Amino acid sequence: MKSILQQPIVQQIATLMRNFTVHLIQVVRHQDPRIVGGAGAALALGAGGVWWYVVARRPSAEEMERRRREHLALTGRITDGVILDARTLSNEDSISPTPEVLVYSYSLAGLTYNCAQDVTALPDRVLGFRIDQPVQVRYDPRNPGNSIIVSETWTGLWLRRNGDSDDSELPGNHLA
Repeated sequence: MKSILQQPIVQQIATLMRNFTVHLIQVVRHQDPRIVGGAGAALALGAGGVWWYVVARRPSAEEMERRRREHLALTGRITDGVILDARTLSNEDSISPTPEVLVYSYSLAGLTYNCAQDVTALPDRVLGFRIDQPVQVRYDPRNPGNSIIVSETWTGLWLRRNGDSDDSELPGNHLA
């Protein structure tokens, strides 16, 4: 088997690159230095503009998390789980009616998954939760550890209705 450098197409590309480089050096030697400098500056400015465009269009961490929740709410499978704990982002117990992190557990195919979801962006969606309450969990079947219990358009929490004493809503879509 021939080395990759001995294959005809690679040799042709190497020859073209070498000829291009030699030709470019000859052209640059015979040009005014101001033209060469201006072309170099334009090239650097164009490369900087492309780099800025790519970096500026990168989604923020909050946007990536919102997209993940949206994807799971639309395409994830549902299983039963239970809320284990409510915490703050600094990992302290939370007694607030709207915690920052909900810790939950669910089982699939004999494996138990213990997960936590940051719900700081969804305080109105978790109002009325209870520890040890059953929930529905949406998970990605290709990556079962990727899961949610609440999103902008779906909730797996059994929330109390206003004015009801012990009746709970079934989990599902609660857009009102």
